Amino acid sequence: MSDFIKQLPALLGVMIGAFGSYVVVMRGDRARFRREHAARRQEQQMAAYTDYALTLKKTVTLHRRVAAHLGHDSYPHPLPAAEAAPLLLDAADSRSIAGEGLLMLGSPDVVDAAHRWALTIVEVGDLLHAPGCTTDTWSVQIDKQRMAREKYYTAIRHHMGLPPGHSGRWQLPS
Repeated sequence: MSDFIKQLPALLGVMIGAFGSYVVVMRGDRARFRREHAARRQEQQMAAYTDYALTLKKTVTLHRRVAAHLGHDSYPHPLPAAEAAPLLLDAADSRSIAGEGLLMLGSPDVVDAAHRWALTIVEVGDLLHAPGCTTDTWSVQIDKQRMAREKYYTAIRHHMGLPPGHSGRWQLPS
């Protein structure tokens, strides 16, 4: 028994060391899991934000093409309203699907900014079919849409902790 008592401090040291190693490894694994989970979530959020933006951009592009056909916009590829109608329906379906991902993964501020941008695009479409649509009213509404788009991207950058980005307003050569 005296040999066992002599060995007891060493045995306790080994047990404490093993327990300490176990705790350190488990904490490290948990921290790594949390980091990886956060990174995956950020990737999913960015994909949802991008998918939704692309569907809105598709709708805006189609509206601009119709406006170019009517002489209100300088978009280079005019499109008659009748040809744009099925494309706009497809864009609306895509936006609805992408919107679900946005609602599921997006921050409240980003979702609100996306909603405001989408509402300005609805106004763009409504104006396009209104009898009082002129080049000037069209230009004002497109600028309003661009500002809403810029606010959407600003909300994303803020939520994702990204630095300020470009406004997306391109100056074309005269």
